[in-house]
Amino acid sequence: MQDADGDSGGCAATVPFQVEPLLTSWRDEKARHGLNIGHPPQHNLRDLLDAILYVARTGIPWRYLPHDYPHWNTAYHCFGRWEKDGIFEQLNALLRRRVREDEGRTPEPTACIIDAQSVKTSTNVPARDQGADVGKKIVGRKRSIVIDTTGLLLTVLVTAASVQDSVAGRTLLDRIAAVHPGARKGWADRGYREYLVDHAVCLGIDLEVVRRTPGARGFTVLPRRWTVERTLGWLMQHRRLARDYEALPARSTAMIYLAMIALMARRLTRESAPTWRGA
Repeated sequence: MQDADGDSGGCAATVPFQVEPLLTSWRDEKARHGLNIGHPPQHNLRDLLDAILYVARTGIPWRYLPHDYPHWNTAYHCFGRWEKDGIFEQLNALLRRRVREDEGRTPEPTACIIDAQSVKTSTNVPARDQGADVGKKIVGRKRSIVIDTTGLLLTVLVTAASVQDSVAGRTLLDRIAAVHPGARKGWADRGYREYLVDHAVCLGIDLEVVRRTPGARGFTVLPRRWTVERTLGWLMQHRRLARDYEALPARSTAMIYLAMIALMARRLTRESAPTWRGA
């Protein structure tokens, strides 16, 4: 997978033992129902994923996709179908478990960290999906994420920036309790109200609010909190996420999963890619 500088900016070797079987299974299922892309399929699955990752990494409009890849309309159509069928979320889960095992950890996490990031939106985002984050003085959307203690994404929720952290946090905790029942400990910042701590207790999660040391001035590294800030920094290395360009919140969610898929694939294959910040 190639990025703007000709280096691997996507799934590198694609980690075929994880990615290919899932995508092939998806295509075969669609073929059985007569819903495949092309009759028979005309494009290699890797080429399609490469094209989608290229857009996520470089931030280019879909119409500007280089001719080396499948036609932009085909890639965009495939992106939409994979998003709708939950393929990116499944790939994220598969690669996350593989990375944790590769690092000598259990496949499923026992602790999690919650945080949110407000970003500006582009002009194509409907007004109904936007809001104002008064505290950060940003009009746009909010990305609420839950990660494990290594910084890998567990789940994400994209809302208007006006949605309170505690409201989004309640939804995220419900997801964690349902999908990751082994998670028994969590950390969050003071933006998450005390009642969220009570809700977490009902779910069997001990949620701790990390606070600044009284009297501390200026920038201070907070325990556990720095991990989620680092993850948000990783996401911003994908130029498509520097601002929210997606008309639908679900597509924004897919782009976040794509960024983590690319990151974990590079970690597994021991490859790296230049960041757009140094361009």
